[in-house]
Amino acid sequence: MPPSRASRALWVGLLTILVWGLNFPLQKTLFQVIGPGGFLFLRYLLMPVCAALLLLWHFGLAWPRLPRADWWALLRLGLIGQGLHLALASYGVHWSTAFSSSVLLACGPVFTLLILRLTGLEALSRAQILGVAVAAGGALLFMSDKLLGAQWQASGGDLVLLLAAALFSYYTVASKPLIARHGGVLVMGHVTLFASLPVLLFSAPAAARVDWAGISPWLWAGAIWAVVVSGFAGWLAWGWVNAQRGVARTAPLVYLMPPIAALSAWVAMGESFSPVKLLAAAVTLGGVALAQFARPSPARGGA
Repeated sequence: MPPSRASRALWVGLLTILVWGLNFPLQKTLFQVIGPGGFLFLRYLLMPVCAALLLLWHFGLAWPRLPRADWWALLRLGLIGQGLHLALASYGVHWSTAFSSSVLLACGPVFTLLILRLTGLEALSRAQILGVAVAAGGALLFMSDKLLGAQWQASGGDLVLLLAAALFSYYTVASKPLIARHGGVLVMGHVTLFASLPVLLFSAPAAARVDWAGISPWLWAGAIWAVVVSGFAGWLAWGWVNAQRGVARTAPLVYLMPPIAALSAWVAMGESFSPVKLLAAAVTLGGVALAQFARPSPARGGA
């Protein structure tokens, strides 16, 4: 890759991580007004429009015809990998804190490795198994203050976030062959369209209780930014950066997200962090890094 393109891809990746990190306190602020259900409803009013426009821009009116098996795979990705993942992530962020959310959602690479191992696609080396164990221990340490203090809603929020991270890992693994065959635009567009109706039906009761007319223009701007820029454009940008730089070189940028979320949550919301919480975050992210970047098992040759 030419140096100019490599540099541009790096800056786009850094900008995407910055937007995602700042999005955590923004979502917490939005949830105080419209709740996670209202946010999901608004998100899936706007996301299908973005997806349809993207498909029209890329394919015109002649959208590619797909085999029936691929349609079913896209439907599963839409319902589980995107719809259920984003619903759980929204409620998890609402019940937890901005910093906790960013750290626990950054555990996705660990779940990706476990899914690859369970499906027989990749064997784990001892170093990778150690990384998984360290990340799991760090996550337990991270949640220990809430569990010992009987803060069940916050603890439940952290567990929901871990489940959301696992579902995103499922999406990452299951979408890979579809993207290889049909391209990222087609996969993302159809997955978003398939997820829209179920999420809208699920979140409609919560959205009906929101005083939409009372939302300030600034909050409307923040909501549109969170959905269109951070959500839709961010995923597209991240896919482009991975294509330009490769997954292995791009993935370490994810570890910048928790510090950005922590700093922005401290500035915007006054969120505080105990020494145990900071140590647990370092252990968790260190375990994720070890699991992801350790040499794979020589017996199978990891992807």
